[in-house]
Amino acid sequence: MNQPSSLTISAVILWFLLSSLLAVLQLSTWDLLTQSSELSGMSSLSASSSHQKAVEEFQPYPYLCTVMNCIIWMFYGLPVVKKDNILVLTINSVGLVIELLYLTVYVVYANDRKERLGVGCILLCEAASTVVIVLVALWPLYTHITLFVGITADVFNIIMYAAPLAIWRKVIETRSVEYMPFWLSLAGFSNGICWTVYGLLQFDIFILVSNGLGALFGFVQLALYAFFFFNGHRKTKDQVKQPPQLHLSHLPSGPSPSPSPLPA
Repeated sequence: MNQPSSLTISAVILWFLLSSLLAVLQLSTWDLLTQSSELSGMSSLSASSSHQKAVEEFQPYPYLCTVMNCIIWMFYGLPVVKKDNILVLTINSVGLVIELLYLTVYVVYANDRKERLGVGCILLCEAASTVVIVLVALWPLYTHITLFVGITADVFNIIMYAAPLAIWRKVIETRSVEYMPFWLSLAGFSNGICWTVYGLLQFDIFILVSNGLGALFGFVQLALYAFFFFNGHRKTKDQVKQPPQLHLSHLPSGPSPSPSPLPA
C-alpha cells in the first residue's frame, strides 16, 4: 500500500483540527457575550426566569462524548481509512454539528462560569487527542490503519453509549427520573439498533460490536427510566423550592416614622 502524500496528510490533520476547535471557538464566543451581557446589566438569565433558562443538574458529558465519537467515526469513514464508507462519514458529520449546537445551548444557559470553562477544556483535550490519533494512524500504523481506527472508534462509541449511565446513581438515590434524559436514551437505543443492522448487512465488525453494546446500554437505560417513572417520585420542576417571599404579616407593626421637615 502506497504511503499518502504530505499534502493529503496535512489536509486531513488540518480538517480534523478545525472541526474539533470549532466547538471551542463557539464556546469562547458565547462566554465573552455572556460576560459582556452581565457587565451591561442585560444578562438573559434573570432571576425571574432562572428556573426556565438554566441547565440545573443536567450534565454535558453525553454530548461531549458524542462529539469525540462523531469525529473518530468521520475519520473512519474517509477513503484513506476504508473505502466505500461514505454513509458513516456523512451521518457523523451531521451528528457533530448537532452535538455542537447542543453544547452551545448548554453553555448559554449554564449559570456557573466554571461549567462553561470545563466544557471548553474538555473540547480542547478532544482536539488534541484527535490530532494524536490521526498522526499515529497515518504514519506508524498506516499499514494497519483500518484496524487501529476501527478499534479506537469502537472505544469512543462505547463510551458515548455509556455516558448517560453517569446519571444512574442520582436516579436511584432520588428515585426520580427528572434529570434522566429520556429522549437521549431512546435515541441511543434506536441508534444502536439501526447501526447494528447496518453492521450485519455490511459485515463490518467494528460497527457491529460497539453498536450492539450500545443497543444493550440503551435498553437498560429505558428499563431503568420506566421502572422509576412508574414506581419512583413524580417530582417536577414546579416543585422546586421557591425563594421566601415577603408577606403582610412580616411587615413591622406600629406607626411609621414621620418624614423629617424640609429646611426652610
